[in-house]
Amino acid sequence: MRILSIFGTRPEGIKMAPLVQMLAAQEDFESRVCVTGQHREMLDQVLDVFGIVPDHDLSIMRPNQTLTTIMTAVLEGLQGVIADEKPDYVLVHGDTTTSMAAAMAAFYARVPVGHVEAGLRTGNMDSPWPEEMNRCVVDRISSLLFAPTASSRQNLLSESIDNSRIAVTGNTVIDALHIASQKVKEPALRASFEKKFAGFDSSRRLILVTAHRRESFGEGIVNIASALKRLAQRDDVEIVYPVHPNPNIKRPVEEALSGLRNVHLIEPLDYLPFVYLMDRAHMILTDSGGVQEEAPALGKPVLVMRDTTERPEAVAAGTVAIVGTSAQAIYANTTRILDDAALYGRFARAQNPYGDGKACARIVAALRQGAIAPEAQFMPATSFKVAAE
Repeated sequence: MRILSIFGTRPEGIKMAPLVQMLAAQEDFESRVCVTGQHREMLDQVLDVFGIVPDHDLSIMRPNQTLTTIMTAVLEGLQGVIADEKPDYVLVHGDTTTSMAAAMAAFYARVPVGHVEAGLRTGNMDSPWPEEMNRCVVDRISSLLFAPTASSRQNLLSESIDNSRIAVTGNTVIDALHIASQKVKEPALRASFEKKFAGFDSSRRLILVTAHRRESFGEGIVNIASALKRLAQRDDVEIVYPVHPNPNIKRPVEEALSGLRNVHLIEPLDYLPFVYLMDRAHMILTDSGGVQEEAPALGKPVLVMRDTTERPEAVAAGTVAIVGTSAQAIYANTTRILDDAALYGRFARAQNPYGDGKACARIVAALRQGAIAPEAQFMPATSFKVAAE
């Protein structure tokens, strides 16, 4: 069976990499990989970590590209790739414009689509935008839908998607984190990270921040920066923020936070040093979807700086809390966790609802059968905590 896996961004690459690895190890599969080349440097380092060499690279990145130019470039580029490869399935991940365009290209070529991380919903087409629309379209097109949780499965069933097309697998990001955490334990690599981040004061509690989403542009990112500036007045915290190069993020963040003694604005991190910092962090402030899944597996409290989340399971489990982009709400909720040891403990000890590190094996089994076996319909609730120490 020939499988064509398609991804273009770093988060997609992280979540698809362990699946690509597993497919390549199967004697009855021929695994082919196409990258779109949107986030060239950030994606390439993920491919290096997992030892993946793409078979096709669309290299669609252009200055000042828009969602429309991304969509059309992926559609046009994949038309030829799919015609040449003649895959039995095209695998896409998540909710990016790349994924939606790739699913559409496969649909036009009448090739079945497998959607990894299917069924996530906020119920609001404007939040996150355009991801909510993207994931709805991909799920409607897909022949096999790999939902990370039972709640995601229920979302699909409520949209009249047939139960026989859905498998609850857990999230492949936990598979990737398991691999990465083992690498970070290696003495030489860990020593290199300790040297790299030697300037961070280890006597203070580290707050790791990621904020870059499109819907935060403007007032949202200004408010986030304002909250961080206020938090930086504390003597017991060290704030580390890998800043996305997009000027809509970089400019307001640097204007508000540059020069503060306990705020470190650093370049975007490769995957392994980011895993190291997540493990070293006391808590995490983020607008990322993937971090909401990864950080709880490391026992780290997470505050989500968005108004909605497509990962309500984490909220229900008590591993994350949604605080929006109000400067006061971010400051107040962060302060509560910093100052209340019992509250911190409830976050840190909550069970991670996103899987046991075996999502890829479940996906491979479903692809092999070409359908969802009855026993794959439900995955037992499980906690998967790893230590990158």
